[in-house]
Amino acid sequence: MILLIGGEKGGSGKSCLAQNLAVYLQKKKRDVLLLDADPQGTTTDWAKERNENDELSSITLVQASGNIRQTLKDLSERYVDIVIDAGGHDSEALRSAMTVATHMLLPFRPKRRDLKTLVNVEQMLRLAKAVNPDLITNAVITQCPALPSQIQRIRDAKGACQSFDLAPLQSITTNRNVYDDADEDGHSVLETGTDPKAAEEIINIAEEFLKV
Repeated sequence: MILLIGGEKGGSGKSCLAQNLAVYLQKKKRDVLLLDADPQGTTTDWAKERNENDELSSITLVQASGNIRQTLKDLSERYVDIVIDAGGHDSEALRSAMTVATHMLLPFRPKRRDLKTLVNVEQMLRLAKAVNPDLITNAVITQCPALPSQIQRIRDAKGACQSFDLAPLQSITTNRNVYDDADEDGHSVLETGTDPKAAEEIINIAEEFLKV
């Protein structure tokens, strides 16, 4: 499985999802590689902190940029699962990864400035699926407000994704401090033990999207 997490807008939690889903897969005893294709290197920094912590299981990470199509094909022969953090912008790495990925998850906050990128995302997906017709794609609504009064905002965001033929997951993430807190020391929300609901959100996304 080559799982690509990317999109056109930064700030929607792509690195956070990549990190947490990699840990989820590792806990399922799968051989996981993290590939950081984001120039900001957020996931690289996270993996470095994690791998320096003797209390946590280390995760293999590589960095790559530019056309990473062949790199991914080579790595897929050595690892069961590859999780790619492609960052929050249109790039050569993102587009080339879309041509060989098996799964692509596109996070969107329930905000107008995120959802406005759906026009370009739809075009990218159309081009990618011309080369890679088996690519499984879903949107996920992230950093959602927890107030019941904001449920309609989440529904509207899912509806916007659906209108561009990008099926949204039922699972979401909510705006929780633990996502940032865990990131600072190389943990995932599956390991901190401080917010079981955050761990449940990641598990729900993984089970719904990856069927693992």
